[in-house]
Amino acid sequence: MTEQLRLMAVHAHPDDESSKGAATMAKYVSEGVDVLVVTCTGGERGSILNPKLQGDAYIEENIHEVRRKEMDEAREILGVKQEWLGFVDSGLPEGDPLPPLPEGCFALEDETVAAGRLVAQIRAFRPQVITTYDENGGYPHPDHIMTHTISMIAFEGAADTEKFPEAEFGPAWTPQKLYYNQGFNRPRTVALHEALLARGMESPYGEWLERWKEFGRAERTLTTHVPCADFFEIRDKALIAHATQIDPDGGWFRVPMDIQREVWPTEEYELAKSLVDTSLPESDLFAGIRDNA
Repeated sequence: MTEQLRLMAVHAHPDDESSKGAATMAKYVSEGVDVLVVTCTGGERGSILNPKLQGDAYIEENIHEVRRKEMDEAREILGVKQEWLGFVDSGLPEGDPLPPLPEGCFALEDETVAAGRLVAQIRAFRPQVITTYDENGGYPHPDHIMTHTISMIAFEGAADTEKFPEAEFGPAWTPQKLYYNQGFNRPRTVALHEALLARGMESPYGEWLERWKEFGRAERTLTTHVPCADFFEIRDKALIAHATQIDPDGGWFRVPMDIQREVWPTEEYELAKSLVDTSLPESDLFAGIRDNA
């Protein structure tokens, strides 16, 4: 190849990069692809989800610093680069009716202004491929939805020097493909659930599948299945590095690794935009790009 392949993964909070597409990123890093994670917020309003760390006064008072250190560790494990966009976590509003979002949070930022920061990162890194969330955010967290919004604006805007002047945002760049992370898909969940039951084992997915029916979640189009089973252990190690967010004894890790590798050895994506010819389904985010690189 005459040009370095580069992948940018845009995420809302620290830990999202390790729970969505982490094995894919580790696989590409092993192949010499340059991978950059862009994290939109610092996760300041995220709850401490690991019961072993709940009630820790230091963590509660210094959650922003703690989560930055967790991100540093996960980044090293995955072998990726990482940049912060510098926005403030919006938190996940709960209640009926939902409370207003806090002033100054990411989800209330001007969309074009926020996208400008991502445009600057795209123009500096020059990725051929970008991954982000779909219009529902993967799940309806306001920061995930905002991440989708600015990613779509920035994908087009990185090439638009009228909307985002070169003097302020750097030389124009045109990414070739944009994908939505769809790793939490129903076919995968059903396959793992049934494989566990067939082996006489307890499944952590029964309640998930019931909620899927309850919420009436629409099926997404899975266009791209990236084989990355050899990197599932790296994925899990990176996720555990986010100690405030993940209980190492929790449901995330209840499916034995050998079953995961046998039953569902891929991570899934939905091709949302492409400026190159490609044939679906794909097994490579760079399909249609490698031959021209």
